[in-house]
Amino acid sequence: MSRIASIGGIAVALVAGTALAADGEKKIPIFVYTDKTGWQLDRTLGPDDLLAVPGGGPGPMTYDRRYPYVPNGSGRQSTYRVADLTNPILQDWLKPSMKKANDDVIAGKVPFRARERCWPVGVPGFDAYSPAEPFYFLQGANEIVVINPGGPEIRHIYLDVPHSKNVKPSWYGESVGHYENGDTLVVDTIGFNDRTYIDNFRTPHTDKLHVVERFTLLKGGNEMEVKVHVEDTGAFTMPWNAAQRYRRDQRAEEVPLHEMVCAENNEDHFHQGLVPIPQADKAEF
Repeated sequence: MSRIASIGGIAVALVAGTALAADGEKKIPIFVYTDKTGWQLDRTLGPDDLLAVPGGGPGPMTYDRRYPYVPNGSGRQSTYRVADLTNPILQDWLKPSMKKANDDVIAGKVPFRARERCWPVGVPGFDAYSPAEPFYFLQGANEIVVINPGGPEIRHIYLDVPHSKNVKPSWYGESVGHYENGDTLVVDTIGFNDRTYIDNFRTPHTDKLHVVERFTLLKGGNEMEVKVHVEDTGAFTMPWNAAQRYRRDQRAEEVPLHEMVCAENNEDHFHQGLVPIPQADKAEF
Protein backbone atom coordinates (compact mmCIF):
# COMPACT_ATOMS: atom_id res chain seq x y z
CA MET A 1 0.00 0.00 0.00
CA SER A 2 1.29 3.47 -0.82
CA ARG A 3 0.73 6.77 0.95
CA ILE A 4 1.02 10.37 -0.20
CA ALA A 5 3.48 12.83 1.36
CA SER A 6 5.29 16.04 0.53
CA ILE A 7 9.07 16.16 0.30
CA GLY A 8 10.56 19.56 -0.36
CA GLY A 9 7.21 20.70 -1.72
CA ILE A 10 6.88 17.77 -4.18
CA ALA A 11 3.85 15.52 -3.86
CA VAL A 12 5.11 11.94 -3.80
CA ALA A 13 3.78 8.44 -3.29
CA LEU A 14 5.80 6.45 -0.74
CA VAL A 15 6.14 2.79 -1.61
CA ALA A 16 8.53 0.35 0.10
CA GLY A 17 11.16 2.91 0.92
CA THR A 18 11.11 4.82 -2.37
CA ALA A 19 9.15 7.83 -3.59
CA LEU A 20 7.58 8.34 -6.99
CA ALA A 21 6.65 11.89 -7.90
CA ALA A 22 3.04 12.54 -8.88
CA ASP A 23 4.08 12.98 -12.50
CA GLY A 24 5.81 9.59 -12.39
CA GLU A 25 9.16 10.95 -13.54
CA LYS A 26 11.48 10.84 -10.55
CA LYS A 27 11.90 7.92 -8.19
CA ILE A 28 14.08 8.56 -5.14
CA PRO A 29 14.91 6.63 -1.96
CA ILE A 30 13.18 7.82 1.19
CA PHE A 31 15.42 7.50 4.24
CA VAL A 32 12.87 9.01 6.62
CA TYR A 33 9.36 7.54 6.85
CA THR A 34 8.17 9.69 9.74
CA ASP A 35 9.78 12.14 12.15
CA LYS A 36 10.20 9.20 14.53
CA THR A 37 12.20 6.88 12.26
CA GLY A 38 15.91 6.49 12.94
CA TRP A 39 18.70 4.19 11.74
CA GLN A 40 20.63 1.99 14.17
CA LEU A 41 23.98 0.27 13.55
CA ASP A 42 23.50 -3.44 12.86
CA ARG A 43 25.84 -4.83 15.49
CA THR A 44 25.13 -8.42 14.51
CA LEU A 45 27.80 -7.84 11.82
CA GLY A 46 30.42 -6.64 14.28
CA PRO A 47 31.24 -3.71 16.58
CA ASP A 48 30.71 -0.06 15.73
CA ASP A 49 33.62 0.09 13.28
CA LEU A 50 33.90 0.44 9.53
CA LEU A 51 33.59 -3.01 7.98
CA ALA A 52 35.76 -4.60 5.31
CA VAL A 53 34.27 -5.03 1.84
CA PRO A 54 34.57 -8.63 0.57
CA GLY A 55 37.01 -8.65 -2.33
CA GLY A 56 37.65 -4.95 -1.86
CA GLY A 57 41.39 -5.18 -1.21
CA PRO A 58 43.13 -3.60 1.80
CA GLY A 59 40.38 -2.07 3.80
CA PRO A 60 39.65 -0.10 6.95
CA MET A 61 41.69 -0.28 10.12
CA THR A 62 41.03 -3.10 12.53
CA TYR A 63 42.48 -4.27 15.85
CA ASP A 64 45.87 -5.84 16.50
CA ARG A 65 45.22 -9.57 16.81
CA ARG A 66 47.51 -9.72 19.84
CA TYR A 67 45.04 -7.44 21.63
CA PRO A 68 41.53 -8.47 20.55
CA TYR A 69 38.89 -5.79 20.74
CA VAL A 70 35.86 -6.74 22.86
CA PRO A 71 33.00 -4.23 22.58
CA ASN A 72 30.87 -3.19 25.50
CA GLY A 73 27.67 -5.20 25.91
CA SER A 74 29.12 -8.45 24.53
CA GLY A 75 28.79 -10.34 27.81
CA ARG A 76 32.58 -10.33 28.27
CA GLN A 77 34.98 -7.85 29.79
CA SER A 78 35.19 -5.03 27.29
CA THR A 79 38.51 -3.64 26.04
CA TYR A 80 39.71 -0.54 24.21
CA ARG A 81 40.95 -0.69 20.64
CA VAL A 82 44.60 -1.33 19.77
CA ALA A 83 45.13 -0.52 16.08
CA ASP A 84 46.82 -2.97 13.71
CA LEU A 85 49.73 -0.87 12.42
CA THR A 86 50.68 -3.50 9.81
CA ASN A 87 47.72 -2.42 7.65
CA PRO A 88 49.26 -1.55 4.24
CA ILE A 89 47.04 1.51 3.75
CA LEU A 90 49.05 3.50 6.34
CA GLN A 91 51.81 5.89 5.35
CA ASP A 92 54.76 5.68 7.71
CA TRP A 93 54.31 9.12 9.24
CA LEU A 94 50.97 8.06 10.75
CA LYS A 95 52.43 5.20 12.76
CA PRO A 96 54.31 6.97 15.60
CA SER A 97 51.23 8.79 16.92
CA MET A 98 49.11 5.67 16.49
CA LYS A 99 51.72 3.55 18.27
CA LYS A 100 51.74 5.98 21.18
CA ALA A 101 47.95 5.71 21.41
CA ASN A 102 48.27 1.92 21.28
CA ASP A 103 50.93 1.92 24.01
CA ASP A 104 48.73 4.07 26.23
CA VAL A 105 45.84 1.61 25.88
CA ILE A 106 48.10 -1.36 26.58
CA ALA A 107 49.34 0.47 29.69
CA GLY A 108 45.76 0.77 30.92
CA LYS A 109 44.94 4.33 29.92
CA VAL A 110 41.64 5.47 28.40
CA PRO A 111 42.02 6.42 24.70
CA PHE A 112 40.50 9.40 22.94
CA ARG A 113 37.21 8.83 21.18
CA ALA A 114 35.17 11.63 19.65
CA ARG A 115 31.82 10.35 20.98
CA GLU A 116 33.10 10.21 24.55
CA ARG A 117 34.64 13.68 24.29
CA CYS A 118 31.66 15.36 22.59
CA TRP A 119 33.90 16.37 19.67
CA PRO A 120 32.94 16.36 15.98
CA VAL A 121 33.79 12.97 14.49
CA GLY A 122 34.18 13.91 10.82
CA VAL A 123 33.74 11.63 7.80
CA PRO A 124 33.81 8.66 7.40
CA GLY A 125 33.98 8.39 11.17
CA PHE A 126 30.35 9.53 11.26
CA ASP A 127 29.40 6.16 9.75
CA ALA A 128 30.72 4.39 12.86
CA TYR A 129 30.13 7.10 15.43
CA SER A 130 27.84 5.55 17.99
CA PRO A 131 26.49 2.09 18.81
CA ALA A 132 23.78 3.53 21.05
CA GLU A 133 21.92 6.41 19.42
CA PRO A 134 20.20 6.02 16.05
CA PHE A 135 20.70 8.76 13.52
CA TYR A 136 18.05 10.54 11.50
CA PHE A 137 17.61 11.90 7.97
CA LEU A 138 15.77 15.16 7.33
CA GLN A 139 15.19 14.97 3.60
CA GLY A 140 14.29 17.91 1.37
CA ALA A 141 14.41 18.72 -2.31
CA ASN A 142 17.71 20.63 -2.18
CA GLU A 143 19.37 19.42 1.00
CA ILE A 144 19.58 16.43 3.32
CA VAL A 145 20.49 16.89 6.97
CA VAL A 146 21.76 13.85 8.87
CA ILE A 147 21.65 14.06 12.67
CA ASN A 148 23.21 11.89 15.33
CA PRO A 149 21.60 13.20 18.54
CA GLY A 150 24.45 11.99 20.77
CA GLY A 151 26.44 15.19 20.27
CA PRO A 152 24.44 16.29 18.53
CA GLU A 153 26.48 15.81 15.36
CA ILE A 154 24.99 17.25 12.18
CA ARG A 155 25.91 16.84 8.51
CA HIS A 156 24.55 18.91 5.62
CA ILE A 157 24.39 17.31 2.15
CA TYR A 158 23.52 19.63 -0.74
CA LEU A 159 21.77 17.94 -3.65
CA ASP A 160 22.49 18.20 -7.37
CA VAL A 161 25.12 20.95 -7.12
CA PRO A 162 28.89 20.96 -7.76
CA HIS A 163 31.47 21.55 -5.08
CA SER A 164 32.34 25.16 -4.32
CA LYS A 165 35.37 26.56 -6.15
CA ASN A 166 37.11 27.43 -2.89
CA VAL A 167 35.98 25.15 -0.07
CA LYS A 168 36.82 26.39 3.42
CA PRO A 169 38.16 23.44 5.50
CA SER A 170 35.80 22.31 8.26
CA TRP A 171 35.13 19.36 10.57
CA TYR A 172 32.65 17.70 8.19
CA GLY A 173 33.88 19.18 4.92
CA GLU A 174 31.54 20.07 2.07
CA SER A 175 29.17 17.28 1.05
CA VAL A 176 27.25 17.27 -2.25
CA GLY A 177 24.97 14.44 -3.26
CA HIS A 178 22.64 12.99 -5.87
CA TYR A 179 20.30 10.03 -6.19
CA GLU A 180 20.97 6.95 -8.32
CA ASN A 181 18.83 3.98 -9.38
CA GLY A 182 15.88 4.97 -7.20
CA ASP A 183 17.40 3.41 -4.08
CA THR A 184 20.79 5.07 -3.50
CA LEU A 185 22.08 8.42 -2.25
CA VAL A 186 25.64 9.18 -3.41
CA VAL A 187 27.55 11.70 -1.26
CA ASP A 188 30.88 13.24 -2.29
CA THR A 189 32.78 15.10 0.46
CA ILE A 190 35.93 17.24 0.34
CA GLY A 191 37.21 20.29 2.21
CA PHE A 192 38.09 18.71 5.55
CA ASN A 193 40.32 20.13 8.21
CA ASP A 194 42.81 17.65 9.70
CA ARG A 195 41.46 17.69 13.26
CA THR A 196 39.37 14.50 13.16
CA TYR A 197 40.22 10.82 12.91
CA ILE A 198 39.13 8.47 10.15
CA ASP A 199 37.78 5.89 12.58
CA ASN A 200 37.66 4.63 16.16
CA PHE A 201 41.29 3.46 15.90
CA ARG A 202 42.56 7.07 16.00
CA THR A 203 43.78 7.02 12.38
CA PRO A 204 44.77 10.56 11.30
CA HIS A 205 44.19 12.11 7.89
CA THR A 206 45.14 15.31 6.05
CA ASP A 207 43.15 18.08 4.39
CA LYS A 208 43.50 16.14 1.11
CA LEU A 209 40.91 13.64 2.31
CA HIS A 210 38.18 12.80 -0.22
CA VAL A 211 35.30 10.50 0.77
CA VAL A 212 32.49 9.09 -1.37
CA GLU A 213 29.59 7.34 0.40
CA ARG A 214 26.77 5.37 -1.21
CA PHE A 215 23.69 4.99 1.03
CA THR A 216 21.45 2.22 -0.35
CA LEU A 217 18.09 1.02 1.00
CA LEU A 218 17.62 -2.74 1.23
CA LYS A 219 14.78 -5.13 2.13
CA GLY A 220 11.97 -2.74 1.36
CA GLY A 221 13.59 0.13 3.20
CA ASN A 222 14.04 -1.69 6.50
CA GLU A 223 17.83 -1.94 6.14
CA MET A 224 20.48 0.40 4.79
CA GLU A 225 24.01 -0.25 3.54
CA VAL A 226 26.69 2.44 3.33
CA LYS A 227 29.65 1.80 1.02
CA VAL A 228 32.59 4.12 1.66
CA HIS A 229 35.48 4.99 -0.67
CA VAL A 230 38.39 6.86 0.90
CA GLU A 231 41.29 8.66 -0.78
CA ASP A 232 43.97 10.78 0.91
CA THR A 233 47.33 10.99 -0.82
CA GLY A 234 48.74 12.76 2.25
CA ALA A 235 47.93 9.92 4.66
CA PHE A 236 47.27 6.64 2.83
CA THR A 237 49.32 4.60 0.41
CA MET A 238 46.27 3.78 -1.71
CA PRO A 239 42.53 4.38 -1.96
CA TRP A 240 40.54 1.96 0.17
CA ASN A 241 36.96 0.84 0.72
CA ALA A 242 34.76 0.06 3.69
CA ALA A 243 31.09 -0.48 4.51
CA GLN A 244 28.53 -0.17 7.28
CA ARG A 245 25.04 -1.62 7.76
CA TYR A 246 22.04 -0.16 9.55
CA ARG A 247 18.50 -1.21 10.34
CA ARG A 248 15.39 0.82 10.97
CA ASP A 249 15.27 1.53 14.68
CA GLN A 250 11.87 0.58 16.01
CA ARG A 251 12.63 2.22 19.37
CA ALA A 252 12.64 5.57 17.61
CA GLU A 253 8.88 5.17 17.20
CA GLU A 254 8.62 5.44 21.01
CA VAL A 255 11.48 7.90 21.60
CA PRO A 256 11.49 10.33 18.65
CA LEU A 257 14.34 12.66 17.77
CA HIS A 258 14.96 15.05 20.64
CA GLU A 259 17.66 17.51 21.69
CA MET A 260 20.64 16.22 23.66
CA VAL A 261 23.52 18.38 24.94
CA CYS A 262 26.91 16.76 25.41
CA ALA A 263 29.24 19.73 25.99
CA GLU A 264 28.88 19.90 29.79
CA ASN A 265 30.99 16.74 30.15
CA ASN A 266 33.86 17.97 28.01
CA GLU A 267 36.66 18.26 30.61
CA ASP A 268 39.92 16.35 30.14
CA HIS A 269 39.01 13.67 32.71
CA PHE A 270 41.35 11.02 31.32
CA HIS A 271 44.40 13.26 30.85
CA GLN A 272 44.51 12.94 27.08
CA GLY A 273 46.13 16.36 26.63
CA LEU A 274 43.02 17.97 25.16
CA VAL A 275 41.96 21.55 25.80
CA PRO A 276 38.51 21.77 27.44
CA ILE A 277 35.83 23.99 25.94
CA PRO A 278 35.79 27.59 27.26
CA GLN A 279 33.90 28.08 30.51
CA ALA A 280 32.16 31.31 31.55
CA ASP A 281 33.14 32.73 34.95
CA LYS A 282 29.53 33.60 35.71
CA ALA A 283 26.09 32.94 34.35
CA GLU A 284 25.03 35.19 31.51
CA PHE A 285 21.28 34.99 32.17
